[in-house]
Amino acid sequence: MISPGRLVLLATSPRVAPGLLSGRAWELLRAGRVLADDASHPQLEALRAAGVDVTLVDEPPSVAADGELVVWLLPPDDDGAEALAAAPGAQVVVGSADLPGARLLDLVAVMDRLRSPGGCPWDAEQTHRSLATYLLEETYETLEAIEAGDDDDLREELGDLLLQVVFHARLAQERTATPWSIDDVAAGIAQKLIRRHPHVFADAHAPTASDVGERWEKLKRAEKGRESAVDGVPLAQPALSLAAKLVHRVEKAGVTVPTREIPLPPVASAEDVGDALFALARTARELGVDPEQALRDAARRYVSAVRAAESPPPPPK
Repeated sequence: MISPGRLVLLATSPRVAPGLLSGRAWELLRAGRVLADDASHPQLEALRAAGVDVTLVDEPPSVAADGELVVWLLPPDDDGAEALAAAPGAQVVVGSADLPGARLLDLVAVMDRLRSPGGCPWDAEQTHRSLATYLLEETYETLEAIEAGDDDDLREELGDLLLQVVFHARLAQERTATPWSIDDVAAGIAQKLIRRHPHVFADAHAPTASDVGERWEKLKRAEKGRESAVDGVPLAQPALSLAAKLVHRVEKAGVTVPTREIPLPPVASAEDVGDALFALARTARELGVDPEQALRDAARRYVSAVRAAESPPPPPK
């Protein structure tokens, strides 16, 4: 039962389609006098189409007359805090609320504005190739924020990284041939996660994280049609991460690879590993060797050895 003599502040989200309101909101809208001060309010057309009369006024009401129910349409995205300060006896009712991830729509809308005619000249000139350096920079800045343990910086850097994803998707959307959009990107990764987690979305059994990792690699190799354990490893990544990824892939595949063994100092901790790597970098400097390139060359030799080990021996003559 609705009590009369009340001022209700109806909050709605611009990221939810107009007219998709809660049952409580519709009950109030049909029972009271509905007011708004903005002729462009996104809910007006939907409300009027549903038979709700909305009166435009110059300023928000502060009270409701005795025996009257007044519903005030707050501006989109307004939580009513400021209006409550001016009308302390009012009640805020949420007519439509964002689902998790709804703010991503704001970012897509901002990117649309930047790339549309009359937007930003710099953004309008960018290409996938010109943005590549920023993608790399933002990735390293995100990693730095993680290592520093700074939560505020991490949130900001993840936003910068997310911008790169949305930017590249927007460029692809503008193509005349084979365009795709951020929705295709999101749909693709969502479908991949479902496929790669049959223990969550189907009836597969994977009780440990190790089981999950092994299943992931098997499914990935099957999906990509990869024949070698090192297929799909990006060789352009930094040499140290490249070497670690190659060793991980080959160990998971169970491939035995003959490698050149070099005596190492005793290593028993992460600190020891770091010190040993640093010492190697210093030695390389003394020898006039670029350690990054030297390790990259070793990684490529390792890839060749893996492929040779995976190849079946030639039949006897």
